[in-house]
Amino acid sequence: MNPHPYADLTPGVILDAIESVGIELDGRLQSLNSYENRVYKLGCEDGSSVVAKFYRPQRLSDAAIEQEHAFSLALQRQELPVVAPMVFSGQSLHWHEGFRFAVFPNQGGHAPEFESAEHLSWMGRILARIHNVGASMNLDQRAQLDVDSLGEIPFAWLLENKPMPEHLLDRYEQVGGDLLDCIDSAIEQAGEGINMIAIHGDCHPGNILWTDAGPHFVDLDDCVRGPAVQDLWMMLSGDRPAREAQFEAIAEGYEQFRPFDRRELKLIESLRSLRMMHYAYWLARRWEDPAFPQNFPWFGTERYWDEHIASLAEQAERIEKEL
Repeated sequence: MNPHPYADLTPGVILDAIESVGIELDGRLQSLNSYENRVYKLGCEDGSSVVAKFYRPQRLSDAAIEQEHAFSLALQRQELPVVAPMVFSGQSLHWHEGFRFAVFPNQGGHAPEFESAEHLSWMGRILARIHNVGASMNLDQRAQLDVDSLGEIPFAWLLENKPMPEHLLDRYEQVGGDLLDCIDSAIEQAGEGINMIAIHGDCHPGNILWTDAGPHFVDLDDCVRGPAVQDLWMMLSGDRPAREAQFEAIAEGYEQFRPFDRRELKLIESLRSLRMMHYAYWLARRWEDPAFPQNFPWFGTERYWDEHIASLAEQAERIEKEL
């Protein structure tokens, strides 16, 4: 894979790409925070603006991206507050100068306030309706959230490629291996038959914009087949009593529209652990992209890996206590 996949994505190429679908631009171009893909806000001649996402070359197939778009558009048809891609000539995914891109309406908003039980219940109601649609979607070209892809593969890759200081390798191998064993035990204890449906997959506060009309969900780039709880646990914060109270507020709203399998609660710390393991792997795999050293200068330092390994050990302890 080309370590510099966006080297040829110049401002001229970006503007030409968006105009190729029939949008008249006024030349305003602003880069937005995004590392896996490249995302830009562009001004239109009528004074409005759009957001364009240029997908990382070779990362996903066209079919996988089109299923993401189909999911978003299906949610939009149900009048759910999801920012879906705009469709031009029957297509939502477009090509220009070797780059795949999609155009979205520009949606404003501010960070959600998850300290509010009312807001959490609101989120629960919307996520239940999203999951009702997701349960009927075929996302066979998207990944499934599992231990192998988020844990075992990253763990093996990091041990083989050694992006950490040499003297920490043995400790990482021991701690990571123990954590994966704990995750396997937690999944076994949760039991068989956990429903795997189409979910947002990356439902953290940065992907939720709040307005007077309520929340809007953006960026379904990581939509996967997984358990419903994956879209719920990232809204939880604080100590255990606080998290439990927050979850009950979410569940109060969620269960108005969809039953929630309480066995999935046993998966939360395992899902959190897998996300942590995969994040380190993701940074290491993308390190040759110039945007990554610039924006994550702390990655690869002894302090980072020492703290990361300590965090994995803490996660193993949390999971063991819940078994």
